[in-house]
Amino acid sequence: MKLSEEDFSQLVESDIIYPDKIIQFPKPEKRQSVCCISKEMHLQLLYSAYMQGVFPWFNEDDGDPVLWHSPDPRFCLTIENLHIPKSISKFLKHTPYTYTMDKDFSSVIKNCSTMFRPDQDGTWIGPKIIDAYTKFHEAGFAHSVEAYHDKNLVGGFYGVLIGSVFCGESMFTLESNSSKSAFVLFAKAFEECGGKLIDSQVYTDNIARYGAANISRAAFLRLEREFLFKPLKKDLKSVFEAEVSL
Repeated sequence: MKLSEEDFSQLVESDIIYPDKIIQFPKPEKRQSVCCISKEMHLQLLYSAYMQGVFPWFNEDDGDPVLWHSPDPRFCLTIENLHIPKSISKFLKHTPYTYTMDKDFSSVIKNCSTMFRPDQDGTWIGPKIIDAYTKFHEAGFAHSVEAYHDKNLVGGFYGVLIGSVFCGESMFTLESNSSKSAFVLFAKAFEECGGKLIDSQVYTDNIARYGAANISRAAFLRLEREFLFKPLKKDLKSVFEAEVSL
């Protein structure tokens, strides 16, 4: 289903987000993931999507329009189910990496776009995604976590933080355990700040090892409605920086 002209008429300046002007997305059909299609991906539309459990996922290389998804089931990690593998805990005691948050969002998303994935033909992170999420980062909603080795960026990930919900978007790894260890440090800081839910959208073996599981779309949306409006109790970046300095 395509968004109507009336929906788009609600859009304001693309670089400004108005939290009280939520553009309503159609509910997807039963057992379907795509709920609507659009030509553009303005910030107001992107913000509205995350407030309704929807995210963009499409292939620009194939000439796809913007496909907005709300999958069923939904793969996510409730923070009380966070499991940290012993191998990562052991690795972190002698990690060769230094970790930062929001130091170089641009490089993280570009590395994610070029990361080879055996189960994926090409990349879904094209210029339109990079431009939109970079602006989302500048607006304070998208964040990156970086892992450096001898001042070289060797791993990291980015995602969207609203309230007590973090929506992981993509991850890249150039050296062993770089992004895994960065994710564990982030998850621990997120938990300390009162974070409640990490959304991974669809199943991956990587995030499953930390306790994530598939739940129904309806259950996920109930959790989101509860946690999107609960701000974190502490500043996440400050807590993360304290965590990595230990």
